[in-house]
Amino acid sequence: MALREEKKLATRTALADAAMTLFVAKGFDKVTVAEVARAANVSVNTAFNYFPTKEDLFFDRQDEVVGRLATAVRTREPGESAAAAVRRAFLDKLGHADPTLGLSPAAITFWRLIDDSSALQARVHRLDERSEAALAQALSETTGAAAEDATPRLVAAALAGLNRALHAEIRRGILAGEDPETVRAKVIEVATHGFDTALAGLADYATRPRD
Repeated sequence: MALREEKKLATRTALADAAMTLFVAKGFDKVTVAEVARAANVSVNTAFNYFPTKEDLFFDRQDEVVGRLATAVRTREPGESAAAAVRRAFLDKLGHADPTLGLSPAAITFWRLIDDSSALQARVHRLDERSEAALAQALSETTGAAAEDATPRLVAAALAGLNRALHAEIRRGILAGEDPETVRAKVIEVATHGFDTALAGLADYATRPRD
């Protein structure tokens, strides 16, 4: 990585870390971007260059999360359906305890901050919409569906909905005080078998041709 890129990444990380420290201490709605900038030792303009809104500071990995389902479909293996690719991608993240899944007691603070802020709740809803739309676009492009064909949008809604439900199960278990490994095992079972049960009708949809 070039020195310039390293400095940009360091600045971005410093801003995100400073923001979360302040959010935890004061609550999301009571923190200003100016306070975050001061804590990270940068100007307010610099802070906005990296994060256009305060919500962006909170969800600093949102682009990765939004594009995850679409990426799984676009990179699916030969002979693999869209549903199978989404399941595989989810299980891979779960197996590696990806931080964005919240499979840790530390995530409780993150979720409680969201529950206490209508602005953050609205952003969560918007991120879900963006993720589903990106998935629908990926399905449409990879299957060559016509613009008037609603199938990609309907399939995206089903897959994105199941993905949200799996994330909700993680959240439920962690908030209930269950051991993270216990939660992981339960969700792996649900994801492994639930996909096949709930989405049996999509088993062959958008299957990538074999060479």
